Amino acid sequence: MSKHSSVKEEDSACKMLKTCVCKALILVPLILVAGIISMKPATAAEESGTRIPAESRPCVDCHAFEFMQRALQDLKKTAYNLDSRTETLIFKVEKKTLCDCLSTNSLN
Repeated sequence: MSKHSSVKEEDSACKMLKTCVCKALILVPLILVAGIISMKPATAAEESGTRIPAESRPCVDCHAFEFMQRALQDLKKTAYNLDSRTETLIFKVEKKTLCDCLSTNSLN
């Protein structure tokens, strides 16, 4: 049993190895070809003219500064709008309170 079973195990292991190798020989080139096909080829026309010389590009700090300036302006506008809305609401409440007081006093 041990000699016969070990031969069977070796045969089955050999068959599994052959199957894996065959699948790998088929799949690996197929995956490589699919990867090459899916890549976009770079043409000379696309690459020329797309780069801006470093001298004419603004530095990262300048971009960050401009972004922060715009963000600050937006915040100022938002704060002004909220402030004016708050004032409008306060005036409405005061007017309503005043009108309620006048109508109550006029009834007495």
